[in-house]
Amino acid sequence: MNGARALLSTLVDSGIEVCFANPGTSEMHFVAALDAVPRMRGVLTLFEGVATGAADGYARMADKPASVLLHLGPGLGNGLANLHNARRARTPMVVVVGDHATYHKRYDAPLESDIDALAGTVSGWVRRTMRTDDVGADAADAVSASRGGMVSTLILPADVSWTAGAHAGAAAPETIAPAVDRDGLRTALATLRSGAPTVILIGGDATRTPGLAAATRIAQATGARVLCETFPARLERGAGVPAVERLAYFAEAAQEQLAGAAHLILAGAKSPVSFFAYPGKPSDLVPEGCDVHLLADGAGAAAALELLADELAPGASAVVAPAARPELPTGDLTAFTAAAVVAALLPERAIIVDESNTAGVGVAAATAGAPAHDVVTLTGGAIGYGIPAAIGAAIAAPERPVLSLQADGSAMYTIAGLWTQARENLDVTTVIFNNGAYDILRIELQRVGAVSAEPPGPKALELLDLGSPAIDFVKIAQGMGVSARRTTTAEELAAALADAFREPGPHLIDAVVGSLAG
Repeated sequence: MNGARALLSTLVDSGIEVCFANPGTSEMHFVAALDAVPRMRGVLTLFEGVATGAADGYARMADKPASVLLHLGPGLGNGLANLHNARRARTPMVVVVGDHATYHKRYDAPLESDIDALAGTVSGWVRRTMRTDDVGADAADAVSASRGGMVSTLILPADVSWTAGAHAGAAAPETIAPAVDRDGLRTALATLRSGAPTVILIGGDATRTPGLAAATRIAQATGARVLCETFPARLERGAGVPAVERLAYFAEAAQEQLAGAAHLILAGAKSPVSFFAYPGKPSDLVPEGCDVHLLADGAGAAAALELLADELAPGASAVVAPAARPELPTGDLTAFTAAAVVAALLPERAIIVDESNTAGVGVAAATAGAPAHDVVTLTGGAIGYGIPAAIGAAIAAPERPVLSLQADGSAMYTIAGLWTQARENLDVTTVIFNNGAYDILRIELQRVGAVSAEPPGPKALELLDLGSPAIDFVKIAQGMGVSARRTTTAEELAAALADAFREPGPHLIDAVVGSLAG
């Protein structure tokens, strides 16, 4: 077999059965090999950022690596933003980047670039395969590395791909659960028994039900407070699931949540810092005099918390969120009435992909008692994630409804993902929170002190305005084969959501809400 077929065979033997792709000439042998390796499902996207975001969403919900096929350095460059999000989420992903044939690179053809350097900015593992004989083994190594919670990038020159004589590599072994850090466990145990005010900040695999239950049991037994990182990779929540409060996005609010803590225990989360620097305000959000203790990194956090809980609260059960839904609101559509509609109608076992940003401020509180669901969030802050991630989540869990809550500005970064949703007939409902502006930037314009006590001037406001001309999301969606409608009242949104949840396939709802920035 040639190198491309060996690569595909190794990937599927290692459990990777979906490849999100935007290929070019250097990857045509990979494309041709799909018919020879039918277990691999190829999913075409119209933009590389959609492919990388979809792979991230897939891996988070499938709990196994996804694969991506990209074309040379420019293709990788187009996908970097969502690879950044995947790196922050510790998402297992194998990125295959085609390159020029080895003998062609010296001619500095127009698409020649430093792929290795680009890949290194987002990857925990990078390798360039120079011999066809090595393709299978290198592919297996890429899968193994990705299972450690990282983006692995394999660069495959065209002639290595098309040359015959390759063999599939041995299937990559399953990941071995990391050992619990006994020193970290002892320190956490002593801290929690001390009676000193303590906050447990959870992330990684601790945001699933076992980790949430363990952290809640510890809090009930010791009086410690539990917070979840601001943007968890995947958070299980809703009725019947232990509820935890998320660390606030704005630094001032996060400081209030952490105030008074003498100890901060990190269980799968990083020590908290502000997302941006602000004049005269600290970047480090840990209270002065608070000691920080690392219990576990992302993959071992739940297991470490369960050991702690069994020691501190043997036999205890965690308190869970009660079932509760708001009444369907009426009248004008706002960020808060939209959130209430979502909470009132959210289906069982839904997956919420949340890139609603500023306009989604009310969603978390409104859905706290909705039927149990998963929330996938924007871990790295690089916008244009929601629509692609919803593709991956729907392919990973086709039996579950996917609700994509999407801000209008960031939707436009990867709006082409709607086409893939239609092409694959995915059960995704996209709600665009349409406030006609980069609303978060209006707020930040005030927060960073870029203006005086005087209100922002017309030029500043114009640069953050999306309403001139207004974006017609309904026409855009319909033009790509997605059923769509516009709503301006709570009643209209409720009717549109109910119809979308009832009818299989992709839908888009343009929900016109007001600005929170004023």
